[in-house]
Amino acid sequence: MSSKIKWKISACVLTFLAVFWFVSILSSCGKGANVSTASLNIKYEVLNLSPDVLPIDLYIRFLKTNNTPFRYSVNQGYFVVPYTDTPYLIRSNRINGGPAILSRSDILTRNAQYSLFITGTVADNSLKTIFTVDTAILPKVGRGKVRFVDASPSGINGLDVYANGTKAFSKIKYPTFSDFVELPIGNYDFQVYATGSSSVLTTLTNFQIDDGKLYTLYAYGYTTRPDSAAFNAAIITNK
Repeated sequence: MSSKIKWKISACVLTFLAVFWFVSILSSCGKGANVSTASLNIKYEVLNLSPDVLPIDLYIRFLKTNNTPFRYSVNQGYFVVPYTDTPYLIRSNRINGGPAILSRSDILTRNAQYSLFITGTVADNSLKTIFTVDTAILPKVGRGKVRFVDASPSGINGLDVYANGTKAFSKIKYPTFSDFVELPIGNYDFQVYATGSSSVLTTLTNFQIDDGKLYTLYAYGYTTRPDSAAFNAAIITNK
């Protein structure tokens, strides 16, 4: 009788150990799938180009990821994303835990960089995002690569960009962007025009294109505004 009891106890112990081992295997598999984003080397930046959305925050896994809010026209640069789970939510910094203003569900890949441009206005319910992949095949030796993002609602009919007097981008309409184009290394003046117009909207002077670098030139703001929301342009160094 005692041997039967011992056998039953041993069987229960073995069953428990088998179940524990199986659960441990499942748990380790799950952890293996959730690879550290730091090891994936995925970088992200948010550019707030909406004059009336006010400071905003980025939420991933419903947690705020930034220490400093993203303010109008201020480029804080890239940061390593803490998680790749979607959606990515944009919320007002003024309303803690408030509803999402905008969201994205892009699939991010290893060793890549991304930019999220926030444009439009709250006043006329025209807020939108422009999402760009900031990695590309490197240019030939002695050249850099530049592309153009039209994030200005005033550029709805298209914008042209000249580099040292030569047209580099033509009819880029809001809210779209061009492919990267190669330019020889050197200093450049970039002039932005409304497509079909001979009047310069804005000029970026003496910008240096370096060997093997990638850049994004972007326009934002309004040609009808005389204040801080006036039409303007800036450049990001992507790589």
